[in-house]
Amino acid sequence: MKSSPMHRAIELARQAQGSTSPNPPVGALVVKDGAVLGEGFTMPPGGDHAEIAALVQAGDSSHGADIYTTLEPCCTQGRTPPCTRAIIAAGIRRVHLAAIDPNPQVSGKGVAELKSAGIEVELPRGQDADTAAELYEAFAKHITTGMPFVVAKFAMSLDGKIATRTGDSKWVTGTEARNLVQQMRKEADAVMVGVNTVLADDPQLTARDPAGSPLPRQPLRVVLDTNCRTPANARMLGEPGHTIIAASSQAPTVKMSQLESAGAEIVTCATGPDGRVDAAELLAELGRRGVVNLLAEGGGTVLGSLIDAHQVDKVFAFIAPVIIGGSQASSPVEGQGVSAMSQALRLGRTRFVQIGDDWLITGYPEAGTSNTV
Repeated sequence: MKSSPMHRAIELARQAQGSTSPNPPVGALVVKDGAVLGEGFTMPPGGDHAEIAALVQAGDSSHGADIYTTLEPCCTQGRTPPCTRAIIAAGIRRVHLAAIDPNPQVSGKGVAELKSAGIEVELPRGQDADTAAELYEAFAKHITTGMPFVVAKFAMSLDGKIATRTGDSKWVTGTEARNLVQQMRKEADAVMVGVNTVLADDPQLTARDPAGSPLPRQPLRVVLDTNCRTPANARMLGEPGHTIIAASSQAPTVKMSQLESAGAEIVTCATGPDGRVDAAELLAELGRRGVVNLLAEGGGTVLGSLIDAHQVDKVFAFIAPVIIGGSQASSPVEGQGVSAMSQALRLGRTRFVQIGDDWLITGYPEAGTSNTV
C-alpha cells in the first residue's frame, strides 16, 4: 500500500533526528496533481529547513501545489529566513500540517500568516497528529523550559537484573534490541551513564552503523562521576565525539587534570543530599548547551537519582527472557526509592512490542505518582 504524503514527510523528519538540535527535525513534500515535485528534511543548524529544501527541488512547479510538512512553518527570522515567506512567494495553494509548533514565538502565528496570504491550511488530526506529537515531544519540552527531554533506558532480565552478581552484563538482551539502542543513540543529542558503568563495562558509548563503525555524528557523552574516578584510558575518551565528566568541585585536582589531558571536559556541579552530582543542575547546563534529547542509559545509581529527582520524561525498558538470580546482582533503578507502593512511579500511555526474543515497554511517568514531568 502506497504511503500518504504526510507519512512520507514523517519518514523524512525521522531521517533528520539527531542532527538538527536545538532545531526540530522536520520533513516536507511539495505535491501537485498527485505527483511529488520536491521533498526535503531539516539540515543541521544554519542549513535549509525542510520546506525550503522541498521548494527548491520543486522549483517553479511549486505554483498552485500543496505542501505537506510535519511542523508548522516558522515565521521568525533566525539563522535562516522565515519559511512562511518562501511558501507564500512560491505560490503554494494549501499547506498540510502534522503538528503546530510548540515554540511560543511561532505557535499559531505561522498558520495565521499563511491564511492571511490566502493559503488554505489543513490542521493536525488523527494518527499523523499523534505521531508528530511524539516526534516533537523533546523539542516541546526544551523550547518551553530550556531543559532536555530525559529518556531513561535500561535492559533487564525477567527477574529484574541488569548484570550477574560478578558484574557481567554482556549481553542481557539480543542483537535486535541492541541494534535498536544504536538507533536511539543516533537520534539522541547526548547519552548519559554513571561512573560505575564506566568502571564495570568500559563502554564506548558511540552510535554505530550495522557494520559496527562509528557514525560521522556522535551524541555528546556525559558521565556522572562525582569524584573523577573515570580512568584516563577509558575507551570512550579515544572515540570520536566529545565527553563530559560531571564532577563535584571537590573532586581531586590531579584526577581532573588527567581526564582533561585525555580529552574529556570537566563540568563541576553542586552535590545533592546524597553527596552525588546534582542531576537537575547538570541537566540545566546541558539544556543551555542545546541538548534537547538526552538518553540516560544507567546504571542503577544514575537512573535512581534521576527518578528520585523527578527528572525522567519517558522510559524504555527492555526485558529479556532470561533469569539471572542472585541477591547481589544489580537492578536497573536504585536510588532512594519510595516507602509505599502508592508512591511508586507509574507509567501511562504504555506500549508493548517484541524486539527479536526480547520485549520493549515504553511509557511516560504519570502525573501524581512519584515522578511528575
